[in-house]
Amino acid sequence: MKKIFLSIALVAITVSCNDFLDIKEEGVIVGTDFFKTENDAMEATNAIYSFLRSYDNSAFPYQFVFGVPADDVVKGSNPGDASFINEYDNFTYTVSNDGVKGYWIGQWQAVNRTNQVITKVPDIEMNAALKERLVAEAKMLRAYFYFNLIRIYGGVPIFDGLQSDYKKPRNSVEEVYNFIISDLTAAAAVLPQSYDAANKGRVTKGAALGMLSKVYLYKKDWQKAFDTSNQVMGLGYSLDPDFNHVFRPSGEFGSESVFEVNCDCSAQFGGSQYAEVQGVRNQFGWGFFTPSQALEDAFEPGDIRKELTILRNGETTPEGDLIAMGDPQSVTTFNQKVYVPTALNNNACGYGSIQNIRIMRFAEILLINAEAANELGNTSVATTNLNRVRNRASLAGTTATNQATLRTAIWHERRVELALEGDRFVDLVRTGQAGNVLAPYGFKVGKNEVFPIPLDAMNESNGMFTQNPGY
Repeated sequence: MKKIFLSIALVAITVSCNDFLDIKEEGVIVGTDFFKTENDAMEATNAIYSFLRSYDNSAFPYQFVFGVPADDVVKGSNPGDASFINEYDNFTYTVSNDGVKGYWIGQWQAVNRTNQVITKVPDIEMNAALKERLVAEAKMLRAYFYFNLIRIYGGVPIFDGLQSDYKKPRNSVEEVYNFIISDLTAAAAVLPQSYDAANKGRVTKGAALGMLSKVYLYKKDWQKAFDTSNQVMGLGYSLDPDFNHVFRPSGEFGSESVFEVNCDCSAQFGGSQYAEVQGVRNQFGWGFFTPSQALEDAFEPGDIRKELTILRNGETTPEGDLIAMGDPQSVTTFNQKVYVPTALNNNACGYGSIQNIRIMRFAEILLINAEAANELGNTSVATTNLNRVRNRASLAGTTATNQATLRTAIWHERRVELALEGDRFVDLVRTGQAGNVLAPYGFKVGKNEVFPIPLDAMNESNGMFTQNPGY
């Protein structure tokens, strides 16, 4: 497997790899002639965005923790290829696993980039409005990285700015959530609702509020989740009437896009491997992280999303590509949401490098609003927004008639609507279903809700860290 490394615009920032965060300050963190100009501020902020499309954030390590542990995703490829990934499917990973460590290090590298901008850009003499916006972008993205960390590892240290000593105890889950909420609230107050074509992919007010509504959902703060998702619903988003179009290049940054990573192939950033690692093996990619039989069985009869989510050997896509039968030892189904038609592929950056990463779609906002409304006892609103998502999938309205059955219906809708988009495992944990659903795979209640803190991080914390239970 070939791993490409994206070039980073922020070449003037230097960091050490000796600390558990990979962001240790050794006297000088930033080049002395950097963070002096408006262009420096823009490059530093762009370096945060470059991480969103990086291998560590969107290819293998991401799938190890958000994808494979769910019942909807299997390792993929053939049995002998990267068989170590099975440890994430059967919950036998340990404190020493590279994936556990790799995702941890990557997220902290990203946090460091955001803190560089938040700390250094305010001192630059430049356009005041742009300065305020770039800091807001960095806060929104810092919140996103912390949201990833807390869902995978539990409470983690809070670093608000640059420090001389990064060895400190883990903050509580509640403290980290409050920090995330503070960043998202501050960002939403500043960020614009949209950008011009040259700035597509920069985070918006809708992205900050959308992520904030999701954070409240995880906290079970139903009123705030409901109110905040209502704010997003008032910003002009709408469901794309064509589910297939949402995930094709022509659907990028469409009416449904709330938070989307721009992965355009360019000389500076070199695209992304998000699609390549999941693409049809030996035709479009490596064939990893593929749909399970359990996911196939989850779709209701008549749900158009089933065939637009699962790409099969031997089928012809709506765009005219014949999917080869492939290696008989390999899996035969793949993630269609990452498929890039042959005619649109940019070979300069490898297969699928132009495929944007959809982090949050308006469909999820509707489901957040529906879940929160239902928990507040407003089954009418919950049913309306649930049915908006179902009807787009050519399904009739839900038959659920009370809070309990509607709750189950909304959870199910999240599964099939957001299939293979990285939400299933953390949703099972969030809703308390993981113990039952994932028990056959080896999931242990009281342990596998979170991953272990990597062994290197434990050792380098000088005893300040307490390991997660069971590890």
